[in-house]
Amino acid sequence: MRRLPGLRQLPAAVALAAGLALATPAQAAPANPYERGPAPTEESITAERGPFAIAQTTVPRSSVRGFGGGTIYYPTDTSQGTFGAVAISPGFISPQSAIAWLGPRLASQGFVVITIDTLSLFDQPRSRGDQLLASLDYLTGQSTVRNRIDGSRLGVMGHSMGGGGTLEASNKRPSLQAAVPLAPWNPTKSWPGVAVPTMVMGADNDTIASVAAHSEPIYQGLTATPEKAYLELRNAGHMTFNSPNRTIAKHSIAWLKRFIDDDTRYEPFLCPPPPSGPTIVEYRDTCPTG
Repeated sequence: MRRLPGLRQLPAAVALAAGLALATPAQAAPANPYERGPAPTEESITAERGPFAIAQTTVPRSSVRGFGGGTIYYPTDTSQGTFGAVAISPGFISPQSAIAWLGPRLASQGFVVITIDTLSLFDQPRSRGDQLLASLDYLTGQSTVRNRIDGSRLGVMGHSMGGGGTLEASNKRPSLQAAVPLAPWNPTKSWPGVAVPTMVMGADNDTIASVAAHSEPIYQGLTATPEKAYLELRNAGHMTFNSPNRTIAKHSIAWLKRFIDDDTRYEPFLCPPPPSGPTIVEYRDTCPTG
């Protein structure tokens, strides 16, 4: 039988009990403080809108430096804390509207998103990478939604030369948490300096940035990133990425959630690799594990 504490032991016993009481809430807290929203399902991750109501605000070109302005999409819910953020660049000779569909799609899943216009429609990948970083700096430092953002949880996306820009941005800023280049076009194929988890997407019928000349060698050239994936769309072309697409959205969301939010609830959509089928030619990855 356990003995009751004597008088001299009572202060220590009381202190221990108080310490345990204080420790209990911490022990009961979620294992991952960055999880946002309910557990995902196939239906929720492929839906046109996720669980978060969103709003948007325009960023005039005249009010910023380093990029051409854009549009911010953000969850209106402030009860769950801050969100990760993603900057998205369009491709060569393309305005922001070409990738605008991704803004509300990602924001409604629990991200602050800025889709940008570039300084010139003819900007090359390196410039687009710098502009993606400038837009993230604006988003976290000056924008009206900066208090909604966790500045340590940021990612980049882009299409074509904007996809090439995501590689440039990741190479320059290794603190980024995720990158998703879509049909990336970049003369550089070897990226040994990129340490950001990167999902490369290509299209089998792309004649502008063919998978053989761009997406596949870029994926192979990511030799230092801790996690990477390659997804090739079936019956798709270079401009497929400029319109709403369930396969693109599903895997982009899963990748961003897994690495920006450290949310392992999205891992089953990435690992084991999704099989080839009507929308996917092939999928390769390093199969991230929690």
